[in-house]
Amino acid sequence: MSARFDDLGADGAPARLGIMGGTFDPIHIGHLACAEQAREAFGLDAVVFIPTGIPAFKRDRAVTDAADRLAMCRLAVLPNRHFDVSSLEIDRPGVTYAVDTVRALRAHYPANVELFFITGADSILSIARWRESAAIASLTRFIAVTRPGYAVTDAFKAELASLGDYDVSYLEVTALAISSSMLRQRVHDGFSLRYLTTLPVCDYIYRRGLYRGPGAAPFATACPQ
Repeated sequence: MSARFDDLGADGAPARLGIMGGTFDPIHIGHLACAEQAREAFGLDAVVFIPTGIPAFKRDRAVTDAADRLAMCRLAVLPNRHFDVSSLEIDRPGVTYAVDTVRALRAHYPANVELFFITGADSILSIARWRESAAIASLTRFIAVTRPGYAVTDAFKAELASLGDYDVSYLEVTALAISSSMLRQRVHDGFSLRYLTTLPVCDYIYRRGLYRGPGAAPFATACPQ
């Protein structure tokens, strides 16, 4: 499942594993900061980033090759000993569904390993409508990440409760107004990604020529020293 944490919980001691799923096209510092702050706040022993293979909700647009997205994730998390990347969804044929991933992780790890699904608070309601969402809820706890000033209202919680029994904890994290689509557009327009993702990811994007538009200036995707 994860080379670095494949044996998590094998010693019988309680352990907590964070699951960070996404397209990661490309991964950026917002993803990394979110995972790190969730790890610290909930005492997670590890966080595994799982890039999607064929995203169920993005079949209407082009997505960068899975091998490239996987490679960028591995480069991004390498310096953090609490992070790793799994190719579980990329290796599985067909459209990616979270329930299959969660079931595979639950089957792999012993019962003393508690699973935490990290996602944006604004995504929780859509997750509740995913395929077999009740099964996901029965196997994991949710960490719903919110930005400063984002209020989780009683109406929101009531709507979520009407959709199923979800164990959700809310976590306010440092605001980072960054998105993968924004990074792709910057590269397309010839702008640098410096400080928006890690230097190894910047260099990978440059070397592979990812996201470039026809008028992009030379070295636009690099993060120069």
